[in-house]
Amino acid sequence: MRIRVGQGFDVHALVAGRKLILAGVAIEYPLGLAGHSDADVLTHAVIDALLGAAGLGDIGAMFPDTDERYRGADSMRLLDAAWARVRAEGWRLGNLDCTVVAQQPKIAPYVDAMRTALAAALGVEKGAVSVKGKTTEKLGFTGRGEGIAAIVSALLTAD
Repeated sequence: MRIRVGQGFDVHALVAGRKLILAGVAIEYPLGLAGHSDADVLTHAVIDALLGAAGLGDIGAMFPDTDERYRGADSMRLLDAAWARVRAEGWRLGNLDCTVVAQQPKIAPYVDAMRTALAAALGVEKGAVSVKGKTTEKLGFTGRGEGIAAIVSALLTAD
């Protein structure tokens, strides 16, 4: 059996006038994330972790922000396309471990919905997907409420 581990990381600024979407789940909050697509920072980090583990580059190479086709794109649809490419190389998901770094909003009330959405998109049981929320104790840009970061590890296996 072959095993590969990938790491994904993404950051987006919080701004007025945008919806806050994490793992395809709408989060109640007065600010949203700035970006070319829907700026789903968690899904972007998941895509990077999966592509990285499979040796297929990163989200920017697959879905460049200079391409108008991806303006306002639903990041869960981007995940579908990236995951199809990873699967086409013969990889299966062992597990996904996700951390959302944000002082606000609190992530805990949305964790179950995010796990469910990611597991469904990747065709795995919910137990294979972990989502955690962490603060930075008011330190740095996340602590000041200027943005949200996500860090993801993915384990892929193949025969």
